[in-house]
Order: sequence, then C-alpha cells, then structure tokens
Amino acid sequence: MPDLASKTCIPCRGGVPPLTGGELDRLAAELGHGWTVVEEHHLEKTYPFPDFRGALEFTRRVGEMCEEQGHHGDIHLAWGKVKLQVWTHKIDGLTESDFVWAAKAEQLAGGFDRTP
Repeated sequence: MPDLASKTCIPCRGGVPPLTGGELDRLAAELGHGWTVVEEHHLEKTYPFPDFRGALEFTRRVGEMCEEQGHHGDIHLAWGKVKLQVWTHKIDGLTESDFVWAAKAEQLAGGFDRTP
C-alpha cells in the first residue's frame, strides 16, 4: 500500500460521513510525526522555525501544495512557527484526503531547518 504522502487528495463532494473511531486512529498512526486529531474534527500541528524567513518560506511551499492538490488547509504564520490545520469543510470533518494533505506538508517540512 502506498504511503499517505504519495497519494493525491480527492475532492469531496459531500454526502459522505466524516471518519471516526478506528479509521481515524489507523490513519493518525500512519501519519504520525506529532500530528494531532482534534475532537475527531480536524488535524493540526505546529512547526517551529529558527526565524521568520524560514517560517514564511514553508508557508509559501505549503500554499503551493494546497493549490496543486486542490485541498486547502488553514496556515497560521507567526515569527518562528507555522501552525497547520486541515479538515474537509464540505462534511465538517476528516477524510483520508486530509491525512494525505498532512503527510505532504510533513514531507515539505523535512526540507527545512526547524531548530528554534
């Protein structure tokens, strides 16, 4: 089975239930890397950076990834940190594509010096 980062986000057209319980636990374990499932509603993670420039560049690259995938998470930029949150708005909950998005963001983060 391909890892999450190698998959493509699939647009949600609504009408499907959000993931819950065991399926969320399985995908969260596969994602790992400190991502948190918050109230079975969204994923979030805060990345530290040693400066504003690195945080800004990471934000830019995540934004490009959002456009490429057609799936847009929330990006909160501050000096020395970037907080990412993602969920599928159409169903007000999580789908596998949210985990794919998070895995792709994690892959991008690996290319940055994040030592504060």
